[in-house]
Parts: sequence; structure tokens; C-alpha cells
Amino acid sequence: MAEVTLEGLRVCREIALHGSFTAAALSLGYSQPAVSRQVAAMESAVGYRLFVREPRGVSATPAGARMVEHAARILGAVGSLHHDLSALGDKLAGRVSLGAFPAAMAVLVPRTVARLAVDHPALVVTLTESATPSLLRDARGRRLDVAVIGTGSGLPDYDLDGLRQHRVYAGDLCVAVPEGHRLSGRAEVAVGELVDERWIAGTGSAGDPQFAAWPTLTDPVIGFRVRSWHARLGLVGAGLGVCLLPSLSAQAVPAGVHCVRVDDPAWAGRRTVAVTAVQPDEAARAVVAALRAVASELV
Repeated sequence: MAEVTLEGLRVCREIALHGSFTAAALSLGYSQPAVSRQVAAMESAVGYRLFVREPRGVSATPAGARMVEHAARILGAVGSLHHDLSALGDKLAGRVSLGAFPAAMAVLVPRTVARLAVDHPALVVTLTESATPSLLRDARGRRLDVAVIGTGSGLPDYDLDGLRQHRVYAGDLCVAVPEGHRLSGRAEVAVGELVDERWIAGTGSAGDPQFAAWPTLTDPVIGFRVRSWHARLGLVGAGLGVCLLPSLSAQAVPAGVHCVRVDDPAWAGRRTVAVTAVQPDEAARAVVAALRAVASELV
């Protein structure tokens, strides 16, 4: 007697998703006769017809729709089982502390934590968002295992003695402009095109990166000074000016705001680095590897 099988459930789900036996066969790497045999076996097992042929493919019968609904849950549970079992072989467990400056918390850090949850599910990540001087104090005092900071032009010469730097992200600064702005359709602009812009500036703490106007501009026009990124980008979205933004957080800008790169030969640039103990443990190394992997997807 035929039985309900995982492979049969997988075939039925693919047919429902693609609307045809042929497309399901292509998706699964099967021949069409093999797909038809799987469906026939499943129909024999449950005692109902699962699909009906139509002029433009096939559609699920009521029994087929119920079958596909259960298939999604069952196959998802099996996938979770495989994931949990594979995690048993992961030796990384316990807690690891990760700190970062606010702009890195927009995209880079959340995606890193999500990646670690998949690669090392037994590793618990705690987060700290703070100014760079505080992050460095915590890293030096071993209260943070990994600290993400920015270095380069226009930033203080931070004391990194006794700490190890791991380069994470080579992306630099960009400019956020409102939708409909004369530069909003451009991927890159020359710095000279920013001379007459009205800037929404930040009010960072001492020792923090000061995101005001583009760094090499002289006598820029500052329209507003506000502390939070949400406020700055909100003012940009309302068409009240443009603002400076680390490119690593460009993917987190709200609707109605676009980011453009700046071509400026006079600007030496900045970079994002992860700071750890000189001899980081395995958990800290895993965090750095995840940061680098996520950063490579943001370039």
C-alpha cells in the first residue's frame, strides 16, 4: 500500500507553487514522469485526487490544497530538525558581547547577529550601542569581546594599544537626498555638485564621528542640527535638506530617501574595523568572520 512520503509532499508543494508538473520537475531536477508517479502514489495513499488539469497548467483540488498546506508545515519541521541536529556538532556555545557605533547598528550588526544565529545557534550574542570611546574602554576592559568602530579621515586618532584591528568594511560616506532631488537618480556625483546644498547635521558626542556636511566642503549651509539618525533622515525625506551617511547603513534609509556616492579626490576616506583582544577567542573570531561576510554583501 502506498504511503505519504516526504518526497511526495515536496513534489505536491512544488506543483502547487509552479502550477504545472513540468515546472515542478524542472525545479526539483526530476523527469516529468517521475513527478507524475509521485503524485499518483500520494493520491493512492490518501484516497483523493490532488490535482486537476486545466488549459494553462494544473490546479489543486480541495484535498490537494489541504495536502499542500500540511506539506509546508511538515517540510519546515523536518528542515528545523536537520538544523538542530547539525547544531549539535557546533562547538561554539555560551555568550559573546558585540558593541558598535549607531550607524553600524542599522544594517551591519543586525544581519551579523542573524547570520550567527544560523551558523552558531548555541552562541548567545549580547549587543551594546555606544560612542566609540565607550566601546574602546569596554573592549580594553574585556566587557566587550568585539567592538565595531570607524577609523580614518576626520576621526580622532583613537588609542588602540593592546587591541587588535580587523578590517571589516571598505565602504565610505555617502549623501542621502530626498526623492525628486536633482541628484536622486544618480549613483555617484562629483563633490562640486554638493556646494550649494542645505545640510541636515548631526550633534554627536565628543569623540564620535561628526556627521555634518561633506568633510571637504568649506562654509557649508547647515539647515538643522539634530541628534538621531531617524530625525536626520526624516528631515531629508521631507525635502528639507541632504545629510551625510555611512554607506554601510545606506540600505536602512526610509522610503523617499536615496543615497549617492561622492567622487572627491581630496577625501582620504574612512573604514569600519572590528576591535578585539590581541588574541581573540573562538567566539570573537566567529563574530568577526560574520561581520566580514555580511559587509561583503553590502559593497
